[in-house]
Amino acid sequence: MNKKTVNYVITGLLSLFFAGMIASCKHDDDEVKAPTDPIVTEPFKGLDSAYTIERFRVLSIPTNIPNNITWSINDSIISQNSELEFISTKVATYPLTLKIGSTGEVFHSKIKVTKEAGTMSKYISDVLDFRPAVGQFMNEIPEYEPGNSAIDILAKVKKALVGPNTSDITLGGFGGYVVFGFDHTIPNREGRDFKILGNAFFGNAATDPRSGSCEPGIIMVAYDRNKNGKPDDNEWYEIAGSEYFKNTTIRNYSITYFKPDENKTPVSGNLGWNIDVEYIKWQDNQGNNGFKTKNVFHLQSYYPLWIPGPSYAFTGTRLKNNFYDQSGNGSYWVGKSYEYGYADNAPNQDEASNIDISWAVDQSGKYVKLPGIDFVKVYTGINQEAGRLGEVSTEVSGAYDLHFK
Repeated sequence: MNKKTVNYVITGLLSLFFAGMIASCKHDDDEVKAPTDPIVTEPFKGLDSAYTIERFRVLSIPTNIPNNITWSINDSIISQNSELEFISTKVATYPLTLKIGSTGEVFHSKIKVTKEAGTMSKYISDVLDFRPAVGQFMNEIPEYEPGNSAIDILAKVKKALVGPNTSDITLGGFGGYVVFGFDHTIPNREGRDFKILGNAFFGNAATDPRSGSCEPGIIMVAYDRNKNGKPDDNEWYEIAGSEYFKNTTIRNYSITYFKPDENKTPVSGNLGWNIDVEYIKWQDNQGNNGFKTKNVFHLQSYYPLWIPGPSYAFTGTRLKNNFYDQSGNGSYWVGKSYEYGYADNAPNQDEASNIDISWAVDQSGKYVKLPGIDFVKVYTGINQEAGRLGEVSTEVSGAYDLHFK
């Protein structure tokens, strides 16, 4: 493909929707199915003379032509898909050409990218969902107050994450998640596209390079293709980080946490800091079970107090444990940073906290081409207790678009 250094990003996806109507009627206990209506596809009638779209918005131009077509701007081929999906970060006018190889037809148009009408921000604009797992910082960040509902807690998470002035929230152990969105589509351009902030750091005393307090979170992304303002189930894709294709990574890992009896007699450990080693029971779909330990450093409930019921569960991708006892006596645990593709996995100023939308894969592990993303989900990707440090829990303290100027 001939590539030019221009300020636009184009990706395309072939979207064919097949629909049928099946009607049924019963008469004398016999079921008769009506024939499926034939698919009606509008023929391509050519391009409009011009198209207008705001910057950081996706322009879609469908053709219903299945193959052998080429979209280009000047002499740069930008797509060979049936539906063109165009997004630009710059106010400009782009000459557009469509060539249909099967007929030899050529169509010309132009795309006018305008400045957005309102105010736009590169930071998180909304938090749509928050459901943390159990953990030692639970009910502290954000703080639970008696009588708080899930709606109240969500409002506190929004206060922590929306905009440029942010603070930490904890996701707890494996599976705990937060879902947030932006007021524009973050474009999928060459290189890395957005940054997720956390509280990871590299330890001065760590012997392994790029090690310290790194608690990797799995990242999911969604492009709002149907423009309904929310991430639908079929719009989510996982960012395939450095561990995704390794045999140490477990797909469809499920864990259930059981609500503890806060008034039971604690089963203290022999290390001084572990005041209840049978605090919160858990079990997974791999045949494992155990307890989350309560430590002397955090005495509040580790179970989200606004979540009803005797238990709750999560399912997702589980990464290999990354923490180990460097000291050998439990006094110094370190977590090694994975190479790329995870949240809270490296310091905020590090390149590893930047994410490339092109790493997105579908449920079968196949890379997908998205024009950009509107929503992000982060969940803790490790189920591990790191000694006196407690459970490995991803923290999030914001996110922003790397292309926004």
